[in-house]
Amino acid sequence: MSTVSILSSDSIGKGFIPVEYLPEGEDEYYLRNSQNSSRKDRWRHLMSHEIEKLVLNGNTCDNWNEILVTDQFNTAQIKNSEFFGLVRIGNIRNVVLEHHELRVPTGITNSVIIACDLGDDVAIHDVRYLSHFIIGDRCILYSIDEMHTTNHAKFGNGIVKEGETENVRIWLNLMNESGSRNVIPFNGIITADAYLWAKYRDDTVLLERLKDLTQNSFDSRRGFYGMTGNQCVIRNSRAIKDVQIGSHCYIKGINKLKNLTINSSESEKTMIGEGVELVNGIIGFGCHIFYGCKAVRFILGDNSNLKYGARLIHSFLGDNSTVSCCEVLNNLIFPAHEQHHNNSFLIASVVMGQSNMAAGATIGSNHNSRANDNEVQAGRGFWPGLCTSVKQSCRFASYVLLSKADYPAELDIPLPFSLLGNNSASDRLEIMPAFWWLYNMYALARNSWKFQIRDGRKRKIQNIEFDYLAPDTAEEIFNARRLLEIWTAKASLRLNGKPTDGKNDDELAASGRELLAGPSETVNALEILGENMEKSNRKVVILKAYNAYHAYGDMLHHYAIKNLLAYLSVNREAGYAVILEGLSGERVRKWVNLGGQIIPEEDVDQIRSDIGSGKLRGWDDIHGRYDTLGEAYPLEKQKHSFATLCKLLGTDKPSKEQWTSALARAVEIQEFIRDQVYISRKKDFDNSFRQTTYRNEAEMNAAIGTIEDNEFVHQVREETEKFRKLAADAGSRS
Repeated sequence: MSTVSILSSDSIGKGFIPVEYLPEGEDEYYLRNSQNSSRKDRWRHLMSHEIEKLVLNGNTCDNWNEILVTDQFNTAQIKNSEFFGLVRIGNIRNVVLEHHELRVPTGITNSVIIACDLGDDVAIHDVRYLSHFIIGDRCILYSIDEMHTTNHAKFGNGIVKEGETENVRIWLNLMNESGSRNVIPFNGIITADAYLWAKYRDDTVLLERLKDLTQNSFDSRRGFYGMTGNQCVIRNSRAIKDVQIGSHCYIKGINKLKNLTINSSESEKTMIGEGVELVNGIIGFGCHIFYGCKAVRFILGDNSNLKYGARLIHSFLGDNSTVSCCEVLNNLIFPAHEQHHNNSFLIASVVMGQSNMAAGATIGSNHNSRANDNEVQAGRGFWPGLCTSVKQSCRFASYVLLSKADYPAELDIPLPFSLLGNNSASDRLEIMPAFWWLYNMYALARNSWKFQIRDGRKRKIQNIEFDYLAPDTAEEIFNARRLLEIWTAKASLRLNGKPTDGKNDDELAASGRELLAGPSETVNALEILGENMEKSNRKVVILKAYNAYHAYGDMLHHYAIKNLLAYLSVNREAGYAVILEGLSGERVRKWVNLGGQIIPEEDVDQIRSDIGSGKLRGWDDIHGRYDTLGEAYPLEKQKHSFATLCKLLGTDKPSKEQWTSALARAVEIQEFIRDQVYISRKKDFDNSFRQTTYRNEAEMNAAIGTIEDNEFVHQVREETEKFRKLAADAGSRS
């Protein structure tokens, strides 16, 4: 069968939409006209003297009657170019466009233009093939090999066009490599949508509705043109096919862009640079993609970056994230993810945001597991250390830090803010709960601040929770404290030679709680073993359980009072009686991290039900529900905080004396945070080995500053003073 066909000489620029897909009474330009409808009355035919000048300038056209222009048309700016089909050219003046010190005259030179609409004052030079595109005003297209659109272009959306079969639909295989959690990409999708779709696979009605409403959200007709918004610059590039490009986008030196929507605006400019190859994807606003990156079947959230040869395949990278020099396959990654190093792998995972992958980390790779249908689920704040290798399947609570190790078996770690270590010498897994709070407060406190200030989204589509203490992590802490109570009780029974299976969990928890309320020496003398956390027969040892248990309690207390003070700050005339009246109720215990937004599980279930029943009929409706829940979230968090305080105090209705005492204790905890932020950061400055590369202390201070120069240390001190004043004010109003 011949791979190159012979067509008639007049076929270029004609018959873009096959006849069988043209509605009755419409021509092949009817969709193009709808895309560019604001300018439908400005066009005119060329005058005879203009045609003569164009010919003298070395231009050719198969039919000059199909070249339409405006009244402000300078023939001198059109040289050595070929035109085919209906071409409409906006105002062309004798002016120069400048972008990043590149200055080019407006006009069209040395180019082939096929059935395109060109905006006002465009500069199109050395574009060897420009076909079926609508180009915005003041765009620069300079030295491009190929830029065209097919009649069945989908622009990265996973839809099926008229006459196509289901097998052409693009899916993303998220969270594992088997395709069992596949999701249809579409322009406007956010991580919450993807998680809702990929996670609840047993809800078959939900899956069918999501597929249908996604297909129905987009026009399945053939014949839409590729577009560039106003003031786009595309230069020194090779192939661009079936791409929608937002305004003010800058594209330079790319190898290939195919089947994409590239969102960009004046306030959130997207930039794509040298050696990049992107196929079948959606790119959010304000993204930067540079230096040899490859992405196939992907979604890139707003204000995110791919750099230095990164590979992103069958993956969703959430907002405010950066991936450099590494391989990311079959993942769903929530907002604020950092992965900067050349030799790290993240494969077949859902990572729930505010995460960091160190060099050499290998998470979920099928090279260290037996099958390709397993996965890793990591709560927010996940941080695997240098050269960490983790098998599938694993699950980690929030803010788990993995120390450098090759972990030999599957893991299920329910203890948040913990440090994991593989003690190969003793052949045991060691876990230190609450490690971040006890020993790395600077990093823990700074993370919340850092993620908020790095949230570069201009259009905050979703309410993302950046605070490390929130309802989801608070509930993890409650669960972790109960586990520590049970395991401590069992350790005491073992030490005394008594069986551990004679009591139920409630009895064990009560016994452990009593032990943990006593002297630390009693608990420290026990070998406390975790259970069901590693698929092995070796010991899982809990380190510093006593300190961790009480640290968890302080974290809950701080979380509760901090949010109750926020409630009183809004309700300026309120006192403790108003808190009792407005925030009392059962504690909501199950929360879902839905793409970075924390939502009660029952509300997520209601979303699923309303999608299935048709009450939520489209993605706009679903996003509207997210917004509604986001608006209610501060109060829901404050209610949860009050219930948390009640649980800590062991009462449903704390007295005024308990409230006053709780405020005083919260101030003490905030002062502890302030001091630990300083102490944990000061360790770096006191490290004698760090000082060895400097001639003297003066050189070191000049190079890296002093601990007293640290802006975040000062910020936490200021926050502590503010917290103290808020607590004093709350106490006076009680």
